[in-house]
Amino acid sequence: MHRRIIAPGALAAASLLLAIPASAASYSPGAPGIGDPYYPAYGNGGYDVSHYDLRLQYQPATDELAGTATILAKTTQDLSRFNLDFLLDVSEVRVNGVKATFATSGQHELEITPKTPLPTGTPITVVVRYSGVPSTKSAYGFNTWHRTPDGAVAADEPESAWWWFPSNDHPSDKATYDVSVAVPNGTQVISNGTLQSTSSQLGWTRYNWRENKPQATYLATLAVGKFDITTSTSEGGVPVINAYSKDLGDNDGSARASVERTGEIVDWLSGYFGPYPFSSAGGYVPNTTTGYALETQTRVYYSQKQFANGANTSVVVHELAHQWYGDDVSLKGWKDIWINEGFARYAQWLWSEHEGEGTAQQLADYVYASHPADDAFWTIAPGDPGPDNQFELPVYDRGALAIQALRNEVGDDAFFAILKGWPKEHAYGNASVQDFQAYAEKVSGKSLSALFDTWLFEPTKPAAPAAKAAAITKSSALPVQPKSWKKIAATNDVH
Repeated sequence: MHRRIIAPGALAAASLLLAIPASAASYSPGAPGIGDPYYPAYGNGGYDVSHYDLRLQYQPATDELAGTATILAKTTQDLSRFNLDFLLDVSEVRVNGVKATFATSGQHELEITPKTPLPTGTPITVVVRYSGVPSTKSAYGFNTWHRTPDGAVAADEPESAWWWFPSNDHPSDKATYDVSVAVPNGTQVISNGTLQSTSSQLGWTRYNWRENKPQATYLATLAVGKFDITTSTSEGGVPVINAYSKDLGDNDGSARASVERTGEIVDWLSGYFGPYPFSSAGGYVPNTTTGYALETQTRVYYSQKQFANGANTSVVVHELAHQWYGDDVSLKGWKDIWINEGFARYAQWLWSEHEGEGTAQQLADYVYASHPADDAFWTIAPGDPGPDNQFELPVYDRGALAIQALRNEVGDDAFFAILKGWPKEHAYGNASVQDFQAYAEKVSGKSLSALFDTWLFEPTKPAAPAAKAAAITKSSALPVQPKSWKKIAATNDVH
């Protein structure tokens, strides 16, 4: 609603305006997209979600999912209508207890019109009843619901929520979660956070999971199947919950040999990034045919293909580093993907140092020398790669190069203070590449605009002077390949 200052001579007219019922005021629909230039239709405008309560029932044999989502939010404008991102079939919607009308539009939009318009700042409770077969639904020509021999998995980036719960699907609107799912006895449910309780009745078992810290929608995960679940506590006191499909075959041993080191690696990463930010840690390895891993909050998704050649702790390091860089501090917009991937890759370089398989500087030298000036590698800018290049190799490797350049520019004391201070500075929030630069400048006391521009934004290989300033090798001879290189390279398709 537009408001203006009213002069004394216009008091009579103002009185007439005030007499107009609220329902006749200039309410408007919330935007069908949150404003991200990479994905204009993702997310929605007009409200901010604080909590998702999902009460579901799933039948693995038929892939039928039914349930009720209760969404707690607050309006951020005078709303006549608002959208949720969703694909399944909706039977009823209520807003603050009153039935609302609804319709679908676009590729994945659920348009909701409350019976009464909603003023700015109004707390709202949205209840959506729905059902469907997720594997039959698609948007933009793809489906991110992964069927397995004994169930299904929801884990993908930048979108996966549409196939199992209605949401404001953008990382900038984080919320807490309760995920309650009933499945046939003998089947299990894995999700984020901690398992609050289980109960069985009439052939069904219900699992109640809770993530009590803000979580981006793409980091919410659901896995249904038959798992071997292990529990432990890290030396630093972090509860660890891991799960392995019972039909991983020859990959079972290597998967366990990698993921069972989660507690050790969480404690080790805490030395660099600060205290672990969540109530639990862990991962799960379902029997899927995908080849990637994903940093789903507290419960990392791993494809068994990640361990087809034996154990690989490097991929575990990568995904666990995201718990700080990506999950705790999430990107403001998808163009800020370097905040996630550059630092997760750099954590692998630090792990290489820890394991005595090559220092971060040696890895930086090797990456720099491996890509000649005319290599397309240098044309992708990690600081804003574009939606088509968001998960391409330069975001990871050139992104980590930029971090090594920063380390050499500011010195180890300031650098490691930045690494540890950043997650605390923006805990459970969102931040951009520009925010990180400003924070690094504040901690180091140096102007870093030229360095960030050179390593993150210029579509060319940094020239020799810039490389020298960052202590990157300029020799035409390719440095000796660090021992960790093949393990790190094996994670290039993690996302």
